[in-house]
Amino acid sequence: MPGQVQQYLNKVSGPLLDRIDLHVEVTPVKFSDLSSVHATEKSAYIRDRVIAARSIQADRFAGYPGIHCNAQMHSKLLSAVCVISDQCRAQLGQAMQKLKLSARAYDRILKVSRTIADLEGSRSVTPAHMAEAIQFRSLDREGWGN
Repeated sequence: MPGQVQQYLNKVSGPLLDRIDLHVEVTPVKFSDLSSVHATEKSAYIRDRVIAARSIQADRFAGYPGIHCNAQMHSKLLSAVCVISDQCRAQLGQAMQKLKLSARAYDRILKVSRTIADLEGSRSVTPAHMAEAIQFRSLDREGWGN
């Protein structure tokens, strides 16, 4: 199966993958995990966080016609809205080099990190937000699906 996944991914072009914001490998869940009684985040709480994040974004882009959320930002607006710390910049630079990411992937990571920060109600993007956004570029990594 992993060989089939890799064969399929080899057919998908890099420019196409660049246009996908979130890359997530979904692996089968063990029965013991499904049947466990661990407390999980309730859907209603998740919904409330998403609504709050969308409200933050609506306020942020109120003066920009046609832009309602982070995903719609163009590069110029992105650099004004998503100002990152030196630590986040270094973290992103390292990921860019190690994963050989494109300029489009750079913008996608910034937008996703800003969205993660919004979901947490954070005014700024932290290194933890940046790390999580970088992790969502799993299809850019060698050996995905193995």
